[in-house]
Amino acid sequence: MTYEIKFLRLNQVKEMTSISKSTIYKMIAEKKFPRQIQIGPQQVVWTKHAVQDWMNQKIQEAAL
Repeated sequence: MTYEIKFLRLNQVKEMTSISKSTIYKMIAEKKFPRQIQIGPQQVVWTKHAVQDWMNQKIQEAAL
């Protein structure tokens, strides 16, 4: 599978998932959401692919 790698900032992840910042970080701590990638001293991002994979997994789980 070929895909374009795109970084997302926290606000973009919140918008894509409709999940709050505190819930995202809680889920990361519980290993239920993709971990962020540190790209600078105070900058973190997620890959669009990782967030979309997580969303697809949640859709599949809901369909069971």
